[in-house]
Amino acid sequence: MWRDRQRERLATADQALRAVRPGDTVAVASFSNTPHTLCRALAARAGELRGVRVDHLASLFPWDPDAFALTTNYATAADRVAVNAGRVGYLPISHWHADALPPGVSPTPDVYLVPVSPPDAEGRCSFGTGAWFSPAYCRFRHLVPAEEPTGMVTTAPRTEEETAATEVICTLVAHELVHDRDTLQIGIGTVSAGLGLYLDHRHDLGVQSEAITAGVPSLVQSGVVTGRHKVLHPGVVVGSFMMGLTPEELAFVDGHPGFALYSFGATDDVTMLVRERNLTAVNNALLVDLTGQVASEGIGTQLWSGVGGQAAFAIAAAYSPGGRAIFVLPSAHRMTGGLRSRIVPVLPPGTPVTLPRGFVDYVVTEHGIATLRGKTLRQRVEELLAIAHPDFRAELRAEARRVYCW
Repeated sequence: MWRDRQRERLATADQALRAVRPGDTVAVASFSNTPHTLCRALAARAGELRGVRVDHLASLFPWDPDAFALTTNYATAADRVAVNAGRVGYLPISHWHADALPPGVSPTPDVYLVPVSPPDAEGRCSFGTGAWFSPAYCRFRHLVPAEEPTGMVTTAPRTEEETAATEVICTLVAHELVHDRDTLQIGIGTVSAGLGLYLDHRHDLGVQSEAITAGVPSLVQSGVVTGRHKVLHPGVVVGSFMMGLTPEELAFVDGHPGFALYSFGATDDVTMLVRERNLTAVNNALLVDLTGQVASEGIGTQLWSGVGGQAAFAIAAAYSPGGRAIFVLPSAHRMTGGLRSRIVPVLPPGTPVTLPRGFVDYVVTEHGIATLRGKTLRQRVEELLAIAHPDFRAELRAEARRVYCW
């Protein structure tokens, strides 16, 4: 029994978190691997801890910004309001390195909080469905039995309109832009995360990604994803975390030699990714302007999420022989004030450009595919007007003439 073998390391959450002292830096496992039991125990000590910094990238725990100095690189529902109020430090990280933590994140925290599986017969633990930065950080001292589940996340629910748009967009990408023998990166956005469910007609695909998304295990099981033509880790589906997988898919992946999770820095290192052939990066966008600039982090000065690995994979795809950078989004979204176009003449003031237009090859909405690679600005405008929502095309064309003086 592992509890008997590891008795000297067993502790309650309260006992383990006594290791944190005033002025310490605490790093916390990211996003879907948020260790809620440990987070709550640390939060409970807030009144006696002064000057503690918490680096929780893509947090799913609602930290109190008045109690800790908080840092993140990816806003979520748990901290989006605090990030936009300037109460949580936001790091706009776009580049990653296999051998280093991202700039602005403490490389040597005093304490690291991470969920792991119970030790096996040899005393080995697993990081479960997400490696993230744990391989760089982790040195076990205490094992705390969890009192609540690790912070798993699922893809945000889609409206009927979004579901219809997603089906068309993913079908277009799967049939027109993904080719046999491609190596795929699939982003976690509402539309892009569904792509794995539309690829069963393809052959010998590979997956080299940060996220392993729904449908990918089934594609391995059916022989569509073989990784036979990959340069990096041939024959293996590589990611840093899994998201949106069903219990059946997780059971299939567990112990399967054809799947591997690596640290986020390793999976998203451009210097490694550029070696891959036919790297096809498919990611979500919030807005795209008429010249092809992509905004995926926020609109105006209001942040919604973060860069993640989107920029790294799109840039690597530009250098990969046969590579493609594809961005997907519904042509419009419904708000309280009515329908709004997501293809815009220019990005609103303050909007961060997640991907400069020179790295954007294709933009896909439910109205078609805009091919931007090798196109002049005027040609790009025409391509993007053709895939904009029909209700906004005349207005967008008039604005294009005004803004670009045509």
